[in-house]
Amino acid sequence: MTRAHLTGWGACEDTCDAAALVVSELVTNAIVHTASRRIHCELHELCDDAGERVRIAVRDEGCIPGDARAAGRIAPEEEHGRGLLLVAAVSTAWGAQETGPGLLVWAELPRDAQELAIPGPVPDAATAPGWTW
Repeated sequence: MTRAHLTGWGACEDTCDAAALVVSELVTNAIVHTASRRIHCELHELCDDAGERVRIAVRDEGCIPGDARAAGRIAPEEEHGRGLLLVAAVSTAWGAQETGPGLLVWAELPRDAQELAIPGPVPDAATAPGWTW
């Protein structure tokens, strides 16, 4: 669905690929780490002084009681825990804000492939923003 919407908006293939990755990671986090019965995902086209961008926002209904996960260093052999690092690597901006009992996590991508950041080294989990899921 993400690719279909963005293709309809004229976004380039690289942006569609990056957006599909971001949606997958953010929705997966909401499914795995919250008690949400409903998860809301939005795609928006933005055009302002910062340029033309796609904004992805995923809102959940709140954490599972007693299941908060502290952010920290991820061991190299761990299979999970790098989703937000991937989001940070392919996005020009991203963040989160509490929305009542839940959390809204968002990311922005440029519509034009020429503006897509070429991912450099992925930040270490210990230096990434403090997240608790």
